[in-house]
Amino acid sequence: MVISLVLLFSSCFAFYFYSFATNEAKSSEETEKKDFIKWVDFNVTAEAMRLTADLDIRSHTEGQDPPYNWIELLAYLACQNGGNFKHFKANDLASLVSKLEEGNTISELTANMKFYDYYYQSYSAVLSGFLGSYSTEVENDEGTKTFQDKYGVKAFLPIAKNYSFSHYDDFGNSRSYGFKRTHLGNDLMGSIGTPIIAVESGVIEHLGWNQYGGWRIGIRSFDGKRYYYYAHLRKNHPYSEGMVEGATVKAGDVIGYLGMTGYSVKENVNNINVPHLHFGMQLIFDESQVDSPNEIWIDVYQIIEFLQKNRSSVIKGNEETKDYVRKYDFMENSLAE
Repeated sequence: MVISLVLLFSSCFAFYFYSFATNEAKSSEETEKKDFIKWVDFNVTAEAMRLTADLDIRSHTEGQDPPYNWIELLAYLACQNGGNFKHFKANDLASLVSKLEEGNTISELTANMKFYDYYYQSYSAVLSGFLGSYSTEVENDEGTKTFQDKYGVKAFLPIAKNYSFSHYDDFGNSRSYGFKRTHLGNDLMGSIGTPIIAVESGVIEHLGWNQYGGWRIGIRSFDGKRYYYYAHLRKNHPYSEGMVEGATVKAGDVIGYLGMTGYSVKENVNNINVPHLHFGMQLIFDESQVDSPNEIWIDVYQIIEFLQKNRSSVIKGNEETKDYVRKYDFMENSLAE
């Protein structure tokens, strides 16, 4: 009974935001329809992402027709648990897969689910750049590198391979510098100088000093839906070579170095107590949400957990500048277009 009430409340809560997100303004003076999502509470667990991603990857590599789509699976599961993945069980996914193996389609199974489209659009905005086809260098025993086509996870942890870090779910915690506010990201504690990695391919939109984030870099995904924010980079040498606004970066590239800058109107100051990377993700369904009170920042803690096994190997690429570069090159379709 208690669980039913919780799920009912969660569904009503999701319906409220879905209605709010898709409600067309009724003002007679408004000529342009503003029909886009205005709020996302992303709480999909790393376990749910791993299990659905594994199904998606295996079905593509084995030539299953039709293949599974992990975002569709997650959106279905969200409808089943009222959008709260704390209630997720692997058996829920197994039950869904069983129905699909019996010949049912996702469209048929979700036809009467009110919130399916909302969850599908929301999760697509978060995760659509994480899985797909790509080519990467592989190295044989003789040290020769060749490109190999693959399908799988093509997003990377923001901390380079073989560099340690720690984190906990601190999204929404209180911050007081400048003004009282909430923490809209995940802090990854590590050593100064740790190479920071581009999670996804995209275009650098912002680079430079910000009194809150110190030396920071902001990268927008090619589809425009995700803005990645990396802050508190290293004093004196925050960025790797070639980092300028408007430049394109590949998923897995070294973009900068972990530090403790920020909390100062004066540039290049270490006013953060503990060296760490502040990593955040903003969702953008409409350009009116950029640099406005209507920004959507999601909790990325579970995403960091999901990406733990997909880390970019780096090597020192320039002895003079002491910059690091990725060890293995990477290409995807969006970079060739």
